[in-house]
Amino acid sequence: MSDLLHRDIRWFTDRLDEVEPDDVAVHLAEIRRIVPSGGTNDEDARDGLEKLRDIPLARIRGVLKHLAIGFHLRNKAEQRHIVRVNRERELAATPEHPRPESVDAACVRLAADGCTIDEIERILDRIDIEPTLTAHPTEARRRSVIRKQARLGVLVGSLDGPPETAAEMRAIESEARGLLALLMGTDEVRAKRLDVADEVRNGVHHLAGVIWDAVPRLHRDLKQAVEVVWQGEIQIPTLLRYRSWIGGDRDGNPNVTAAFTRRTLQEMREAAIEGHVRGLDELRHQLSLSDRRVPVLAELTAAIEADSHVAPLDPAAIRHLDHEPFRMRIRQLRNRLLGGTIDAGEYSEALEVLGRAVRHAGLVEFSENGPIEDALVRARTFGLHLATLDIRQHSRVHEAAVSELLRAGGVESAYEDLTADQRADLLRRELRTSRPLLARGLEISGESRELLDSLTAVREAIEAEPASIGSYVVSMTHDASDLFEVLVLLREVGLWSIHDGTVTCPIDVAPLFETVDDLEAATGIMRELFDDPLYAAQLAARDRFQEIMLGYSDSNKDGGYWASTWGLQVAQDRIARACAGAGIELRFFHGRGGTVARGGGRANRAILSGPVAGRNGRIRFTEQGEVISFRYAAPALARRHLEQIVNAMLLATGSPAEEGHRAEADIVPLMDEIAARSRETYRELVDDPGFWPVFMDRSPVRHIGELPIASRPVSRGGGGLDFDGLRAIPWVFSWTQMRANVPGWYGVGTAFESTFQRDEGSLEHCRKAYAEDGWFRAF
Repeated sequence: MSDLLHRDIRWFTDRLDEVEPDDVAVHLAEIRRIVPSGGTNDEDARDGLEKLRDIPLARIRGVLKHLAIGFHLRNKAEQRHIVRVNRERELAATPEHPRPESVDAACVRLAADGCTIDEIERILDRIDIEPTLTAHPTEARRRSVIRKQARLGVLVGSLDGPPETAAEMRAIESEARGLLALLMGTDEVRAKRLDVADEVRNGVHHLAGVIWDAVPRLHRDLKQAVEVVWQGEIQIPTLLRYRSWIGGDRDGNPNVTAAFTRRTLQEMREAAIEGHVRGLDELRHQLSLSDRRVPVLAELTAAIEADSHVAPLDPAAIRHLDHEPFRMRIRQLRNRLLGGTIDAGEYSEALEVLGRAVRHAGLVEFSENGPIEDALVRARTFGLHLATLDIRQHSRVHEAAVSELLRAGGVESAYEDLTADQRADLLRRELRTSRPLLARGLEISGESRELLDSLTAVREAIEAEPASIGSYVVSMTHDASDLFEVLVLLREVGLWSIHDGTVTCPIDVAPLFETVDDLEAATGIMRELFDDPLYAAQLAARDRFQEIMLGYSDSNKDGGYWASTWGLQVAQDRIARACAGAGIELRFFHGRGGTVARGGGRANRAILSGPVAGRNGRIRFTEQGEVISFRYAAPALARRHLEQIVNAMLLATGSPAEEGHRAEADIVPLMDEIAARSRETYRELVDDPGFWPVFMDRSPVRHIGELPIASRPVSRGGGGLDFDGLRAIPWVFSWTQMRANVPGWYGVGTAFESTFQRDEGSLEHCRKAYAEDGWFRAF
């Protein structure tokens, strides 16, 4: 362990011990004496264990609270150390040898490979990175706890700065003890379950906080890297935008209603406007330029005159701003934002004019590398909607709603009894008409009504702000009819129409392939859709673009780690080739969890180890729970996370063949065999009639389901718990708490053993693939 990391942990431990009640401190001292001795192997330890058995329950709670806080403080110390190490590496970096996995490193690598400044400009224009925040319940800590821990991180960070005076150090230690005492008296989890509004606030907290500040910094890093490496300037495009599922993800969560979706969109809009206004206020304080001291661009004067009628200023303010046209313009923009009389495009254009005016006044550096550029980056990245909201729902819900609508419209009385092909044929015929299926005033089930109301809310949001809504994600897509059902529902609320063979649709429909079988079938399903004239018209409405989501957690729960991970790799390669063959622009959306057992791990390694066919510069990936809390805990951590993503995307897009999957072809059948055998072994466990009762009895899954850390139920069905209905997060959590990594590796050992016994040379094939291929090393 680093000496500095050890120092920080020791400092936290000392402060925590100083606030501990004496009775708890005695028991802690006893535990610390016992644990290093190796348990019951010596007499003292056995005596100590006997004493621990007599501790009253209230004091046990105090001891556990102390230990839990200690672990969180250790994590905070490690976060601070990550920041420290990255800063040390940045200080040691040179233009020729930049910090690893930085945007500088990617640019240096590309330039060394012969990439010119014109080529890097084309590469950047292709890059489209969209991290997607979700409310998946993997963060058990309350926001109030996280904030106190964040402040403690700032306090321990002062140890790295200039020496503090004795009085200053006493004040720092006193504040730390106060915060720790507050933590000792604060419940770790909430008294009641989170509702959707709480989850929305948590998401907005990160988006409008650390993320809001990190994005312009990343933009500046990239701009400077290009200038240093290629000795020239280019316009850096908006290559990073955020999305969210919070308030839009309905899959198995009846609490996400149309009303909450509307509320989510409104809260995100208010947060975005508040952030822009805050930036304008800061800019107004700095831009004190007088028209008696600097030349004023005629374009700025014209903009002020044009907006004098749209956003009239108070006469007193105008007198105060006499001869200060820059501040007058900023006040106008502020009023238009608060008054709702400007859209995101107009706001960005206004900031561009302001930047040109500042350059015209002679302040080039301030214009290009200061708060005006930061404000423009934020306007282009976050707009007035903050993050684009996706809608997600389970295919089963769509099926039930469409079945009800077809019955109500007199089209088909037993849709649910049809085969997949029969359903697809029926829906194609229905979509060629323009009629609604539901007559005005006709009653339908509450679930179907809520679905249509939610889609109506989506239509209203798109009409008000097109960028506020992203994709409609179809969970558990099994066949083509699952997507046609969504088109029927979109048509019902006015979001889809067809006239003379031309479709109008303002929203992308994205299938989510989640099980191992669905991953295997995905390419065939997409080819069927691409060949279908009706779906081809839908793609034409979306500029021949198709987003496809891949489920990491659920495929892992369904088939085990090896079958899931290999299945995802093969599916990406085949789907990407199918899209390229059909002339479809593709973006993969990776539903990655935080832990490896849920498809997690280092995102930059995952990007660089993906199949070459999928290297088109576009990517989406989910971020949730403890992943959000860690990656966006501090501005420096957020910057590092984002630069690692951009580094990987630059390399993967700029040198796809060099960075890609390079294993020889004969490893593929071997991997298929290992995946099939490991999956067979895994399913023998989970499908055994005796397994589920034992799992329910021995695991904490029921208790995890009762934790008030999320608005959605632990089971998709909402009823009793069974393996198929249980979500992947509580499945993995339960095994983790039992310290048995079944979701991670169960079945792999058996697969290796049987395969290597059958073919001794297969081990050498695996070793060769590991040595030559980045995907196998990441795997």
